[in-house]
Amino acid sequence: MTRDAAHLLPSAEPVMLLDPDGNPVPGGPDLPDDDALLRAYAALVAARRLNDQAYALVRQGRLAVYPSSHGQEACQVAAAHVLADGDWLFPTYRDTAAIAARGVDPVQALVLLKGDWHSGYDPAETRVAPQATPLATHLLHAVGVAHAARLRGEPTVVMAICGDGATSEGDFHEALNFAAVFRAPVIFFIQNNEYAISVPLSRQTAAPSLAHKGIGYGINAERVDGNDVAALLHVLGAAVESARGGAGPQLIEAHTYRVQAHTNADDASRYRNDDEVAPWLARDPITRVETYLRGRGLLDDSKASGYAETAAKMAEHMRSGLNTDVVADYRDLFKHVYAEPTPQLREQEALVADELAREEAR
Repeated sequence: MTRDAAHLLPSAEPVMLLDPDGNPVPGGPDLPDDDALLRAYAALVAARRLNDQAYALVRQGRLAVYPSSHGQEACQVAAAHVLADGDWLFPTYRDTAAIAARGVDPVQALVLLKGDWHSGYDPAETRVAPQATPLATHLLHAVGVAHAARLRGEPTVVMAICGDGATSEGDFHEALNFAAVFRAPVIFFIQNNEYAISVPLSRQTAAPSLAHKGIGYGINAERVDGNDVAALLHVLGAAVESARGGAGPQLIEAHTYRVQAHTNADDASRYRNDDEVAPWLARDPITRVETYLRGRGLLDDSKASGYAETAAKMAEHMRSGLNTDVVADYRDLFKHVYAEPTPQLREQEALVADELAREEAR
């Protein structure tokens, strides 16, 4: 089926429902309902606390590394909130807050970044794939899950998150092409935070926007203000419904900014200055929706304190849960490779057991 290219073009400017001062944009689409925005605000507060607590745990030696999504929490929360229970989320290493917003215990979500050997949670139970550290490889897996669901006649939609750096990888383009040809119900959600570690967006693409990359594959695309949780809920929600209704894959580019370093091991001052970061601090996604909710009389100090207290309890749970050392068991190296271990695996396990026994006997 040939598609009309004019209908594939994203909007000239990113969709915005609340301006940086928290005021509704005149003439725009209807805002999400009050309950959805309050739920999103509570999740934003929790996500910010999660980011801050995780950074503290790195300094305490309880996490090996943490890629913060501070300033990008609106993308994280919206990506999780627009999904139905039976849908799937495919996150990257920077999407711990999205995993928590999906309902996964944040302690389990952080096990991988602590340095343990597994993802910390059951993907089949949570409908959340393991966090992907290599760029764009998980997009192919996401398309596979979406394609399988379509073949089975299931109403499943897959939300596959990636960053701007992932769009420079071959796997990104292969995933888009396959998804478009087979009309897989998958949302490619790009968090364009302007940097792939130290590489600015201008050195990655000459396209008018990353959303425009969908045109070449026949994929409907849209751009959205990544610091406006109301706009994100609207745009991502519409994309999910389109995919679920049989319209095939959707490509959404959220324009946001990585206000903190790539990870705790990165020195962002080597490739950008404070003058570049400052304007984005003023576009904080939490402040924007909070201003709107307070102006509507939907949020007051008492209710805000309640959300903050809930987030504080979550942080306490993170501290206690990640303050324990992992007891390593060599048998785990072999236990989950195949449902039924091969003779070679059994032989290798016996070899390791023998070597450890000899070491202990010395």
